[in-house]
Amino acid sequence: MSAEPPILEVPILEVRGVCKSFGALQVARDVSLALPAGARHALIGPNGAGKTTLVHLITGLLPPSSGAIRIGGRDVTRLAAERRVALGLARTFQISSLFPGLTVAENIGLAVAARTGVEIRPWGSLRRRAQVIDEAASMLEQLGLLALAGRAIASLAYGQRRLVEIALALALKPKILLLDEPAAGVASNDRGMLLDLLLSLPADLAILIIEHDMSLVFRLARRMTVLVDGGILTEGSVADVRADPRVRDVYLGSRHHA
Repeated sequence: MSAEPPILEVPILEVRGVCKSFGALQVARDVSLALPAGARHALIGPNGAGKTTLVHLITGLLPPSSGAIRIGGRDVTRLAAERRVALGLARTFQISSLFPGLTVAENIGLAVAARTGVEIRPWGSLRRRAQVIDEAASMLEQLGLLALAGRAIASLAYGQRRLVEIALALALKPKILLLDEPAAGVASNDRGMLLDLLLSLPADLAILIIEHDMSLVFRLARRMTVLVDGGILTEGSVADVRADPRVRDVYLGSRHHA
């Protein structure tokens, strides 16, 4: 009796042959990548390589000229951005701005309420939604941010706000989290806290990160895709990409050779 073929896991996120042009300008050229559940995947490349454009295509802010995008095996190529969020896709850049006059817990609570369909109006009524506040507090505790729960967003340092933005995205209970330069503008002494938070994220959450801080990328990512001029230069394990002389010499610089 012949053995049954293995069951292949459907990628939680799949980009297949995606192209995007604005007239004669081609900003994405036949880009393909696949993220399984729990992926830690970095997207790197020089400025203008097409990284943010690709994230716009994945999230639905831009329609591709050709190719397909799937979430959990479902074709979402023409699906609106908010419908993709409902299917488990969250992006830190895409989340609404934090409300500076509200506390950290209230900001997270509003995201929880939006996800669960609880109507919060006016804002003050949020305090009477014990289940929402409890979930917000539990999430902040898991992320090591409970000490910030009662502080107004306006009182936080910039790096702390970036941490809260990630918590806000996680309040949507995503299956895929797209992080668009989470360390940008974060003071060097706060980056350790950011890395600790990223390393503590759920193991089954697929993460696609765009980041110029290679020390953070090397600590977090397991696979990397390098974009140049809208197309993929190479993809592979972190070790393989670091060893590629084209990447090492052009994009990572000599200080990352070791």
